[in-house]
Amino acid sequence: MKDPWKIIQELEADNSRLKKEAIIRRESDADNDVFFEGVCMALDGFRTYGVKQVPKSTKDGGGMTWLEFKELVRQLEHREATGNTAKQMVQQACDEADMSQWNDWYRRILIKDLRCGVTHKTINKHSTMKVPVFECMLADDSKKHEKKMTGEVLVEPKLDGVRVITICDVDKDEVKMFSRNGKELSNFPKILEQFDGMMDQMEGSMVFDGEVMSDDFQTLMREIHRKGGAKTDDAVLNLFDCMPLEYFKEGECPNSLMQRKEWLGNYMLGDNMSIVEHVKMNLSDEDGQKQFADYNKLCIDKGYEGIMVKPITGVYECKRSSLWLKVKPFIEVSLTVKDVEEGTGRNAGKLGALIVEGTDEGKFIKTNVGSGLTDSDRDTFWKAKDKLIGQIVEVRADQITQNQDSNDEWSLRFPRFLRFRGFEIGEKI
Repeated sequence: MKDPWKIIQELEADNSRLKKEAIIRRESDADNDVFFEGVCMALDGFRTYGVKQVPKSTKDGGGMTWLEFKELVRQLEHREATGNTAKQMVQQACDEADMSQWNDWYRRILIKDLRCGVTHKTINKHSTMKVPVFECMLADDSKKHEKKMTGEVLVEPKLDGVRVITICDVDKDEVKMFSRNGKELSNFPKILEQFDGMMDQMEGSMVFDGEVMSDDFQTLMREIHRKGGAKTDDAVLNLFDCMPLEYFKEGECPNSLMQRKEWLGNYMLGDNMSIVEHVKMNLSDEDGQKQFADYNKLCIDKGYEGIMVKPITGVYECKRSSLWLKVKPFIEVSLTVKDVEEGTGRNAGKLGALIVEGTDEGKFIKTNVGSGLTDSDRDTFWKAKDKLIGQIVEVRADQITQNQDSNDEWSLRFPRFLRFRGFEIGEKI
């Protein structure tokens, strides 16, 4: 049986998706249980090991068996070893293992990143192993689903914060907070403590979905993404959904939105938590349409990003879903292309971003635009990159924001490419 770290090296050495898939199928046919067991340890978003920094090996040790490593993982996962004790155990394992064995296998499991271009989707599609997928429900753009803006719905303000999924595991007697992508968060100890105090209210393990907000959004974002896990004590978690953990792991909660809102309302929440307000209305009649327009304006006037529209009978789907629709105001500006950037990774050899600038309503705007481009766009535009300079491009964004480094320069929040003025796909520039 091929050593798992050698398989990782093989996967890392070839950028071909088809080749990676073939390697996964080959190891699945060979019943390489150790490899897939380790892959699951790394890619299962519900498993965490509580170690922020894992050292790299610089020399070969005597070797560390798979059973020895699994015992280390078990102790870390169940928090039998934490703090300095965990750090020392990881360092000892690093010293004992062979260098390739550690750097290309054991270490990557602990940091939960195989770094070889293989995701849970690849594993689940091309092997008998099924890796649990950590996904939450994401809203779709209402402009794509205007016909679904009908019937009885709950309308909520769209918050401008950071999405947080909180798992209260009654069986393990532990609370963990995650980003929407499954990254464990340690920035909110006050909120974690308050959830811990709520555990005796729960008959079973629960998942709470919400958005963390702070007085300073930019500071909040910086703290969230710091490797050191800086604390954000003034943050408030605004909850808008909840469900049993088993449903979240299965990828869907069949209970209606109204049922889930009722569950949420039954909990005594901590001081750093609140429930997002909602208004019930019927978009199929005139009164409901007027109520919707008035509420939308009210939310915008209060400084919210927009509103969320959810059918009262809707289930919770762990994916992007048209059952949740976001209605957001946006701005559109026309700017001049000053330069272009090549993409990286899968976009290498293609257009990565347009560097654009111009003046709108007396504000000088300078920004990079890399979203909204299709693969075809990136390929077509990169081949004609020299002719893009000076072209007028239409850009959609959530809002104009002042550049922190300059009082005279502005930028765009979440800029998206719309089109070149007078240019269509397939047209020669």
